[in-house]
Amino acid sequence: MSDDNKTGETEDTAGTRPDETVDAAEDAGEQSGDDGLEVLQAQLDDLRDRLLRAVADAENTRKRAAREVKETREYAVTGFARDMLDIADNLERALGLLGEDVRASLPENVKPLVEGVEMTQRRLMSTLERHGVKRVSPEPGDPLDPNLHQAAAQIPADQPKGRIAHVMQPGYVIGERTLRAAMVVVSAGPAEGTAPAGDRPAAEPGPPGQKPGSGLDVEA
Repeated sequence: MSDDNKTGETEDTAGTRPDETVDAAEDAGEQSGDDGLEVLQAQLDDLRDRLLRAVADAENTRKRAAREVKETREYAVTGFARDMLDIADNLERALGLLGEDVRASLPENVKPLVEGVEMTQRRLMSTLERHGVKRVSPEPGDPLDPNLHQAAAQIPADQPKGRIAHVMQPGYVIGERTLRAAMVVVSAGPAEGTAPAGDRPAAEPGPPGQKPGSGLDVEA
């Protein structure tokens, strides 16, 4: 082979290799760049997710702490208030024994004592209310609420079955919690053979000179 042929082959070989190398490098760079962007995007999504979770956890912690502080302040006097209920009950029982006729017959030097007891009861109730303690006083005929009322007995009564027939002791709540349930008697419905109140027919007038419902004649 001549020197010219050898030189041409060398030039051709030397001329094609750089182009192929550049193309391969560009292809590798593009592939490497795409993979790098995907990795960076995945890391960014992961960091964003972690940030959102951290913010949500911090907000939940703040709300929980605020709720616990509020409940601590609101229910801090629960034990003391429960002990004061016995005093409130005793004052109410003492005043309940004084009917209007008894009050009228009291000596003048005793009436200020009764008024002082009444003032003490009112002041006690206002103090309890100021600290979030409220009285629960159901009325006969009200529906029974297991969250606020405690059924002590069940008796035949004029009230519909399942309704409150009589209140034995008032209840109290503090905030949204029941401090003491009201003790009540529940109606079992009217006794057999007795119509409910309001459904009973009025007694028909009898003949002149006869007592209603007696069936006996009396002298005019």
